Amino acid sequence: MTKVLLLVHDDPGQEARIQVAVALARALPDARLHCLDVSPYPTVYDPGWSLAPPMVIDETEAEAANSARVRERIAGEGIDWRWHKQRGDFGDCLMAAAQVVNIIVLNRRFDGSRRPDMIGLVSRVLTHSPALVIAVDPERRTFDLARPAIVAWDGSPKVLGALERALPMLTLATRVVLFQAGSLPKAALPADAGLRKLAEHGIAAEVEIDADAKDPVLAIIAAAKRLGAGYCVMGGFSHSRLREALLGGVSRDLLTCASLPLVMAH
Repeated sequence: MTKVLLLVHDDPGQEARIQVAVALARALPDARLHCLDVSPYPTVYDPGWSLAPPMVIDETEAEAANSARVRERIAGEGIDWRWHKQRGDFGDCLMAAAQVVNIIVLNRRFDGSRRPDMIGLVSRVLTHSPALVIAVDPERRTFDLARPAIVAWDGSPKVLGALERALPMLTLATRVVLFQAGSLPKAALPADAGLRKLAEHGIAAEVEIDADAKDPVLAIIAAAKRLGAGYCVMGGFSHSRLREALLGGVSRDLLTCASLPLVMAH
């Protein structure tokens, strides 16, 4: 059984997460949607410089109303689903659930100061769980698994692992393209390794190499647009999280600026 985890929280990215999670639960064989409804503990906001007393931010009432709306909606989708209610830190609750599911749907970015920190959650899940993470734009309203899929091939074991975990999705794509931006390090796996892995599961794929690519992120985005890709499969955070945070990297840059869903594994 493929277990798909949906984080339920009343934020600007929730609708996108629901759309993608329901599409996965409907399209993947033997799939079950697990809705994780996290109610955070109240927090105290104190700017320090103000004479006003600290404010207590309690989202309990708003989250209860949101939970009722989402439950009613999921119940009408005609899919196999379960509801899990927890109270605590978003990251801690998500990490516990991430150990027993196959796919987690999160947002690739988060505008504004409201919780949770989506890119932080994505990086934490990627580096500490075996689950495949699908990071989606908060504005996304459709997710078509039959569209072509692009694989951002960098020759790392991480992208090969992401490819293997994404096999149930890739079998539904009308076309799979392994795209390599620039040259690979000497120790890197050639794209043929990815072709062989896909062929073992009956998936015919192609390789495209942009040998002159100066910026791999822009090259991947341009190739995805040209191919009409529905999503991009990639390894997540090949460098340390600290180095990614300080210097950037393909993972973080794509999470920041790509519009198509990113299917990632560490």
